[in-house]
Amino acid sequence: MQNHRIYVGTIGEGVFRSVDGGLTFARAMDGMFVECFVRALAVHPRDDRALYLGTELGLYRSTNGADSWQRVESPLNGQQIWSILIPPAQPETIFAGSCPSRIYRSMDAGQSWEECRTTITPDCPRIMHTRVTTLKADPDDPRVFWAGVEIDGIHRSTDGGTTWQRYSGTGLISQDIHDLAMWSVNGKKVLLAATNADLHRSADDGQTWHPLRVKQNLTWSYCRSLCLPLGRPGTVLLGAGNGPPGSEGVVGISVHAGHTWQAANFPGLANSTIWNFAVHPADPRLIYASSVSGELYRSHDAGEAWEKLPREFGEIRALAWTP
Repeated sequence: MQNHRIYVGTIGEGVFRSVDGGLTFARAMDGMFVECFVRALAVHPRDDRALYLGTELGLYRSTNGADSWQRVESPLNGQQIWSILIPPAQPETIFAGSCPSRIYRSMDAGQSWEECRTTITPDCPRIMHTRVTTLKADPDDPRVFWAGVEIDGIHRSTDGGTTWQRYSGTGLISQDIHDLAMWSVNGKKVLLAATNADLHRSADDGQTWHPLRVKQNLTWSYCRSLCLPLGRPGTVLLGAGNGPPGSEGVVGISVHAGHTWQAANFPGLANSTIWNFAVHPADPRLIYASSVSGELYRSHDAGEAWEKLPREFGEIRALAWTP
């Protein structure tokens, strides 16, 4: 797909946008602090020009493809936002996760907000405060949502997000949750949890977990990001590397629902851990990935082979593309 848009969220330089498929980039920060820290970026599931962006100053929204931004007034004002979820089946609902860890919900497209009741521990001596690193909608039940917390395990809501309980099950060798992915096969849900120590898999709705020992095939056990290529059941992409931020990174690919892994066809090692993926239903084969230390990669075959884009950034923490 030519002349699509790419959005890159950075630390200290705000958002960059390409309107020519990655040939050129320019900052797109009208209405925002130009040096803000962007750690979360979400595209509205029914409007490609509507974007939500999480910063250390709160939540921002654009209705014109990042030509301009306006702050969404909410209890998140002045808080670090680390994750945003707009459930595709509930496009008027927005969830936002913060650091220190809290989860907020709006059910009217951001006009009003409430803080969800959680059991998340907000403080962690190792990193000062815990962080809600990922929020996911359950593929089978519109009342169920999942949250991964660094460093406080997995939490789940079964009442539409009103309340959340710790739900890490047994078998996780680390409670440092970076990302979650889930899908259903023949009525059975499969979940993956990326942690600092390995990738974990559950086949019983998160009650028990098994480390997959991805280091045997991908060299490193530090797992950061997960991606389910659209229209390819059983295929999973993993962003991994040798640490945070690390100095080497790789994309792993599994075509067996996470059971087995191999390194994707990558143009050499990335300069750090692969931190983000970006997909869009307009072209399921087109996927972007970024390393945390500023490199941007593109795949035209749903993640099997990758090319590096010329433009490099300082530190990338969020990524999206739209038609």
